[in-house]
Amino acid sequence: GKVLQVVTANDDTTRSTTSTSYVTASNTLSVNITPSATSSKVFVLVTTYGYATADNELSVTIKRDSTDIGDAGAGKGFISNFNGSVAGGFGIPMSVLDSPSSTSQITYQVFLKVSGGTGYLMNGGAKSTITVFEIGA
Repeated sequence: GKVLQVVTANDDTTRSTTSTSYVTASNTLSVNITPSATSSKVFVLVTTYGYATADNELSVTIKRDSTDIGDAGAGKGFISNFNGSVAGGFGIPMSVLDSPSSTSQITYQVFLKVSGGTGYLMNGGAKSTITVFEIGA
């Protein structure tokens, strides 16, 4: 298949949450794409940096509109920080090959949640990127 279109978005603002359910990581870490055929696949690539307060877990996922296309539990990206006293941060690369079967506009967006405490994305000014590639059949 050929790459038919590419859409990308960046965000370098620190985002945080104390929510134990998935919430929007960033309104700007989101892209809209309108596939040209129902047979097209969409490859979604996300790079971000995550940080969890001590003794907590941070989960990051990708949603197509309201559908979670990451894992239902931990998400596509997952950080456990159980070293007892300090917070830890790591790069989180995520990717998924989606089959939306649609020619309507689709939104792909990053979401995050924590097990407790506070979870962060892009802490310290690290830039996050979401890029989607429409792949023709």
